Amino acid sequence: MKPVTAFFATTSRGLEPVLADELTTLGAADVRPVPGGVSFSGQLEVAYRACLWSRLGNKVLLHLKTFPAGTADEVYEAAREVPWEAHLLPNGTFLVDSSVQGSDIPHSGHAALRAKDGVADRFRERSGQRPFVRKVRADIRIHLHLGKKKGHLYLDLSGESLHRRGYRIMGTPAPLKEHLAAAILLRSGWPEVAASGGPLVDPMCGSGTFLIEAALMAGDTAPGLFRQYFGFLGWLGHASVVWTGLLEEARARRDTGFQHIPLIQGYDSDGKAVSVARKNISAAGLREKIQVRQCQLSAIPTPAPGVRPGLLIVNPPYGQRMGTDEKLRPLYQALGDRFRKDFIGWNMSVLLGNPELKPFLGLRAYKRHTLYNGTIRCELLHYRTESGDWKKRHHQRDGADLSAEGTMLANRLRKNLRTIGKWANQNGITCYRLYDADIPEYAVAVDLYEKSVLVQEYAAPATIDPGRARARLDEACLVVRKVLGISRENFYIKTRTRHRNLAQYEKMAETGNWMEVHETDAAFLVNLADYIDTGLYLDHRPTRQLLRNLSRGRDFLNLFAYTGTASVAAALGGARSTSTIDLSATYLAVARENMRRNGFAGESHLFLQEDCMQWLEKDKRRYDLVFLAPPTFSRSKSMRGTLDIQRDHLHLIRECVRRLRPGGRVIFTTHFRKFRMDAEGLAAARLKAEDITRATIPKDFTRNPRIHSCWAIEAL
Repeated sequence: MKPVTAFFATTSRGLEPVLADELTTLGAADVRPVPGGVSFSGQLEVAYRACLWSRLGNKVLLHLKTFPAGTADEVYEAAREVPWEAHLLPNGTFLVDSSVQGSDIPHSGHAALRAKDGVADRFRERSGQRPFVRKVRADIRIHLHLGKKKGHLYLDLSGESLHRRGYRIMGTPAPLKEHLAAAILLRSGWPEVAASGGPLVDPMCGSGTFLIEAALMAGDTAPGLFRQYFGFLGWLGHASVVWTGLLEEARARRDTGFQHIPLIQGYDSDGKAVSVARKNISAAGLREKIQVRQCQLSAIPTPAPGVRPGLLIVNPPYGQRMGTDEKLRPLYQALGDRFRKDFIGWNMSVLLGNPELKPFLGLRAYKRHTLYNGTIRCELLHYRTESGDWKKRHHQRDGADLSAEGTMLANRLRKNLRTIGKWANQNGITCYRLYDADIPEYAVAVDLYEKSVLVQEYAAPATIDPGRARARLDEACLVVRKVLGISRENFYIKTRTRHRNLAQYEKMAETGNWMEVHETDAAFLVNLADYIDTGLYLDHRPTRQLLRNLSRGRDFLNLFAYTGTASVAAALGGARSTSTIDLSATYLAVARENMRRNGFAGESHLFLQEDCMQWLEKDKRRYDLVFLAPPTFSRSKSMRGTLDIQRDHLHLIRECVRRLRPGGRVIFTTHFRKFRMDAEGLAAARLKAEDITRATIPKDFTRNPRIHSCWAIEAL
């Protein structure tokens, strides 16, 4: 067989090194990864083998010519000089693809057109005939690449992209390309797991790409066996004997490897996706080897005792690229929890397309890779769990003796019940903070909401071993439940991680479980499961009382109103009117319900879904009392810009004061612990600001006096 010296295989950005390793195992020589692909050399058999066996490549190109390409005319001349009669019959069909990178010829379409003219004119000059352009499955496909002052002409041996295996009958929205799925499996160590007999589980399998690629890999099946078309099949230089031999070898390997595919299972909450996955699996001939069923993440079966540890692999939804999609946070949290608790000894690999969602997994990756899913830069994160039965250890603790530190925590909770609890009972307070990281080893906050308890874990420093932190949290939860006598139904737990550039009200789940609690004669709705903040700031209890005392006969404005508890306080204090402004329709609905439950409705109580910063610029009404409680940072697709409280507080305060009647007052508060009031800016604006923080910190938050800052502001 005549040797052919130069080839180029293309792939997605970030996969070049993995493709280079794959081509080396396929017999390629002079392998050199470059941006966008891998150059290599060898006989034609090596290129055929790459077309048949490459799991990572997109195109396999036979190099024909390198030429200077500063103008479109040079492209034409170069194409006209190639002996195309050795590759294509005069009455055959062809297609020219092109790519441009750093070339002085900016339009790839124009360059392809000039190359096409060069090919056609050569045939016309020599035979009086010219081949026809065919866009689908042409006899040969020519690829033109233009770089800086240089061009390359290739014969596309693969034809259609190799990621199109041929088994995908149907797809789901935003399906993962097959070659990227294969790369993720390789990076995740699936071949080694499969060789040891370990299973694979995809809890969000979609159209089944991970499942099928994993089975093909474990079953030594060439991905090209499903394809009916390659670019070389109509090429005059095609070595059919070589290709037939490679096909026979691949079929024999598939028949043998089929017997060695381990357990592969897929789940998805979407029944349509499960149906699509089953059709694709059947088309790949793997119906006997892959199990798929509709199932919520929480209901996925825990691996049976004695099952060899395997690989959990998942491509979860990414959400919006700008800002974390709130609906996805509980999904990521649940994924991390299921893996940590129920897949002991397993590995998990997660393709993460939105870095803001990573903290919600609650796990620390031991290895990571950068990949690109189309244009989206992704991290492939790899995790593993500790050996041992976590659930057994967790539940056995219920009847076990506490550690020395756990006993200290129990004693502190009992002491706080005697002090803070007694104070709360004497003052008719039913919702309060009982414990706030009093003991450094147990960095949690414990809040009582009448008959329910919420434990919020503060994120442990990076120096603390994650396993140790989890054990401490387990014990803290056990102690709280035992000391307070709380049932599982009334016990809630959240992890509160401080993130930059996130909105204040972070959604964690979607139970919709709002319940009524009370503060003196006020009734408020709270949700202890779905959000980082529950709907009622316990540390604002004195602030709400202050607003109530100041509101009689006044027109009250509540900006960034959240669930409207300040509006309720003002209305209970006898406010003439209340205006409740917030951008969130959900929270505004809760605010309206809070007002209704306390007996306030009608035209004197206004609710507006608005961007508060924009609304201040256009509102012309005057108020006697304004409550300004902005989030630390906010960014959403509904906002015109971003809100940064440190940067924007002076502007907000000035706009609020402009809305005041003579003698009016703004009560401004923030939870940003590093906040610094712009005293010089206030003075320049002729505003007086009285720091009333100490007076607004309740007894149950005195251990944490920086929980918020508060000022009373008025015009001089």
